[in-house]
Amino acid sequence: MKKMTIGDAAEHFGVSKEAIHNRIRRGSLNCIVENGVKYVAIESAKNNNASTNNVSDNRYTLYIESENERLREKVDVLEKETTRLRDQRELMLINERINVEQIYKERDAQLRNILNVVATKFLSHANEELVMQEALKEETQPIDAINADIVPDIEIGDDWITLKAFLKLKQYPDSLKKNIKRRFKAAALEGDERFIESNEKIYLNPSAYEYSDLLTGK
Repeated sequence: MKKMTIGDAAEHFGVSKEAIHNRIRRGSLNCIVENGVKYVAIESAKNNNASTNNVSDNRYTLYIESENERLREKVDVLEKETTRLRDQRELMLINERINVEQIYKERDAQLRNILNVVATKFLSHANEELVMQEALKEETQPIDAINADIVPDIEIGDDWITLKAFLKLKQYPDSLKKNIKRRFKAAALEGDERFIESNEKIYLNPSAYEYSDLLTGK
């Protein structure tokens, strides 16, 4: 039996040092520690054929293990990229939804102004006070059910949306949404500047802030 250092064993089998360490951890290779130095114990073959076959088998096994490590690293990279692209797509959907809601909001305001002008110019001689009361009443009416969740109070700003609306756009399972909602609320209660509380609702601004830490819980 002869012994080799980790580097010599890696060169001998034609693989990386990490592959040699993996074999030692699994018990595929014997390990000897002398004076704090780790050696790989390799049995000497009694004949050339047996030695050649043993070395070939070990090199093939170590090569497969090395390839598996490389593929696992590539899979990790692809999974991270997939997560990044999914979050980017969701942010684009949120921004587009905000833009659409803003267009409808501005359109409704323009229509109300036109109605007020018509009421003032052409109906001033008859029931002007009643017309204005109706206009004011309409002005104070809440926006439809969708806008109520998407568009926050005007004092907050048009880029802010409710936590409820934000979670509706996520395609996560309900169990995951529940955990995300809990983390967001906890951050808001701790005074995280990325959140605003108003009328017992929590608002966030995906256009201005990053929330990936709270989405992943890391």
